[in-house]
Amino acid sequence: MAALLLLLLLLLPPLLLLRKPHLWPGLRWLPADLAFAVRALRCKRALRARALAAAAADPRGPEGGCSLAWRLAELARQRPAHTFLIHGPRRFNYAEAERESNRAARAFLRARGWGAGPGGGAEAERAAGVAGAAAPLAPGDTVALLLPACPEFLWLWFGLAKAGLRTAFVPAALRRGALLHCLRSCGARALVLAPEFLQSLEPDLPALRAMGLRLWAAGPEAHPVGISDLLAEASAEADGPVPGYLSAPQSMMDTCLYIFTSGTTGATVVLKSKFSAGQFWEDCQQHGVTVFQYIGELCRYLVNQPPSTAEHGHKVRLAVGSGLRPDTWERFVRRFGPLQVLETYGLTEGNVATFNYTGQLGAVGRASWLYKHVFPFSLIRYDVTTGEPVRDAQGHCVATCPGEPGLLVAPVSQQSPFLGYAGGPELGQGKLLKSVFRAGDVFFNTGDLLVCDHQGFLRFHDRTGDTFRWKGENVATTEVADALGSLDFLQDVNVYGVAVPGHEGRAGMAALVLRPPHSLDLVQLYAHVSENLPPYAWPRFLRLQESLATTETFKQQKVRMAKEGFDPSALSDPLYVLDQPGGAYLPLTRARYSALLAGDLRI
Repeated sequence: MAALLLLLLLLLPPLLLLRKPHLWPGLRWLPADLAFAVRALRCKRALRARALAAAAADPRGPEGGCSLAWRLAELARQRPAHTFLIHGPRRFNYAEAERESNRAARAFLRARGWGAGPGGGAEAERAAGVAGAAAPLAPGDTVALLLPACPEFLWLWFGLAKAGLRTAFVPAALRRGALLHCLRSCGARALVLAPEFLQSLEPDLPALRAMGLRLWAAGPEAHPVGISDLLAEASAEADGPVPGYLSAPQSMMDTCLYIFTSGTTGATVVLKSKFSAGQFWEDCQQHGVTVFQYIGELCRYLVNQPPSTAEHGHKVRLAVGSGLRPDTWERFVRRFGPLQVLETYGLTEGNVATFNYTGQLGAVGRASWLYKHVFPFSLIRYDVTTGEPVRDAQGHCVATCPGEPGLLVAPVSQQSPFLGYAGGPELGQGKLLKSVFRAGDVFFNTGDLLVCDHQGFLRFHDRTGDTFRWKGENVATTEVADALGSLDFLQDVNVYGVAVPGHEGRAGMAALVLRPPHSLDLVQLYAHVSENLPPYAWPRFLRLQESLATTETFKQQKVRMAKEGFDPSALSDPLYVLDQPGGAYLPLTRARYSALLAGDLRI
């Protein structure tokens, strides 16, 4: 393989220069493209070898079944004393992580009605029943975790994997309708929640019980009747390994987990319950952090902090993530370097991802011919007015030219499938484009606009459709509009994202039309959104209108409204801004608008 790639490296440049002159500017990056392709192929080959080894192992032992559980058990055997997790003053090595997850697995297996000897070697047998009102869990059932970032979150996640159960990561801020929707869409049969969330979840408990969910609390604090302490149950279990066949997937298409919005590599993970920009570099120094994962907002928070001595004595060599704006990127590296930034692009449900393996500032990856041969994708022209791809006279999509924004799409195939969303295959049909380049082909629509320059570098341009990103979270405008629309004094609602200087992503803005003869009740509106939406989805701006603008096909004018923004000197409609510390919506005066642009008003 190495010799073949070397021959390819020697022969391709002259051939390309002769046959495809438009590729000349990108040839300087050919060695980097080839190196990345080699690493990708080696990784693929290593994963295949591990899968074959796991499949050949004894299914009754922990080595059987290629899964997350299998990988943790393997690392625990290879480096048991190596630190796996640091959380505040607590440290856990790989052997401890394995034992804790084994206890959790046995607690979940007991809820499945599965029995085995205390050493874990006895053959599995079905118990006659399980104590409690909830029905026993079945293999492949989904258990939702509503927990903060803590070691117990990981033990329970790994334990669920070992017990042959699916995990659903539920955002900790969700309550009411949004929470119930997530639980229903993934078909959850049980919910594990943090004791500190019980008070805010009290209004939801009747609905959760009505769904037939088994309810656990991850802690010994007092909790209502019918909610048991899962950690206490796990601590009473043996910590020996469980049979690998319990967690072994039937195929690569099996559901591993549900994420409503992310294995292990042998490294040490430092976990913080809450991000602190002011303490970040001290934490990095204290724990010897060498790599950290970011979202774009995180890096902006760091560069906006006052200088500190800790920011220069760290050992961080690599920052990996997505959403880092070019201006923040440059300031970040200049201030906190030398370090490397690996910017990436991808979607949880998508079948395409890109990596900026060259370190080119502002890029999210490369569209080299070699990369696209291994991981195919295309950029096609997109009409922001109609919200649809541009098609030619034959009904096919049109590829963009270098420097032109285009919709990122990727062919759906057996090698790069689109698995859809929880709740049914029909939910994913809106993400598919058909007859893109030829009749009958199917492509995944990422909903994102990217630009490819003349050297083949990809740069993120904007998001399309009804979803925008704020504070590192995806905000669905339909969800926000539905929540606002339930207020009796509102007749029409149009939710969209607006660009705010100095902030990544887009802030939520809602255009409102009152229902006669009602008046605008800002106190009730704030109480309603804080009760029914997670904080990142709260509209930052409100615009009161007589009627909503629509297209000729009666679709709401989101693009035009977003361009008009929220400048009170340019708009005659009444405007309001969210005062999150004060817990209210306030009139957006010119003084407040100026304070917002200056960074003195936080949203």
